[in-house]
Amino acid sequence: MKANINIEFHGKQAAVKDLEDRAKEIWKESGKKVKDMRELDLYYKPEESTCYYVVNGTETGSFHVEEK
Repeated sequence: MKANINIEFHGKQAAVKDLEDRAKEIWKESGKKVKDMRELDLYYKPEESTCYYVVNGTETGSFHVEEK
């Protein structure tokens, strides 16, 4: 079984899978390989429409989340 996890807060919604996919896309765009991502931590702040991430415990970044 596969679970789909969605976050809703004050009328804003985001699918965890979409956040994960976007973080992986940014990682690849920076010239790195997804297979080198051993760990990915996501922190979605709906009030800011921003998702912050940490890859492998050291590399950080963020991206804007479009409203659905």
